[in-house]
Amino acid sequence: MTSERRPKPYAVIRALLRPLWRTLPRPALAAAGGLGLLLAGLPRLLSGAPDPWLCLNLLRAAGLCLALGLAFLFDDPARHTTAPVPVRRPLRGALRLALAVPVAALCWTAALLLVPGQARPPVGAVTLEAAATAALALAGASAAVRCTDGTRPGAAVAAGLTAVAVTVPTLLLPQRWALLVAVGDQRWADAHGRWAGLLVVAVAVVALCAPEPLRRGSVLRPRPRGTAPTTA
Repeated sequence: MTSERRPKPYAVIRALLRPLWRTLPRPALAAAGGLGLLLAGLPRLLSGAPDPWLCLNLLRAAGLCLALGLAFLFDDPARHTTAPVPVRRPLRGALRLALAVPVAALCWTAALLLVPGQARPPVGAVTLEAAATAALALAGASAAVRCTDGTRPGAAVAAGLTAVAVTVPTLLLPQRWALLVAVGDQRWADAHGRWAGLLVVAVAVVALCAPEPLRRGSVLRPRPRGTAPTTA
């Protein structure tokens, strides 16, 4: 009696890379990266000395653009037909991240370099803001895939992230909890402590939403009394 040989993990990953690359939302990612680079490079097109406050806000806008592109990362029109494959969703999601996040990081590095050096804000702090924003986008996309049956949740997640980015920091948060502050502001360190907290929470949400999606209606409809739970 012979036993079947299991494929090695690296062989499975190698077999998945090409089909996953084909299903990535490359137009959305390319558009987000291009717009982000355009915004970051605007100070070089203006006459006169670059304004540090303008450069900071343009970099923040570039980071938001990259995050909006990542909001589409888990869009998959074929998700219901590929659900029965033997490779679990956490691995497929991790490979999507491994393919897209380095490209986003490269775009962000280019955006930083496009800003004139004399007006460039502290790189570590503004990168923390961009990373937290991107993680929030990924958290929203992961939660949408985990809890809904939609195949393209990216548009709704991107719209929600845009609404939050426009309203919450400027209109809803009290001044003592400000997130978008100037470089010389005395609240700079505290604000980036809050950004770090948002990053940790968003990464935790992505990890919690990594398992297979919940069954349809299981989030909204409670199980009737007297019925035994079933296993998928």
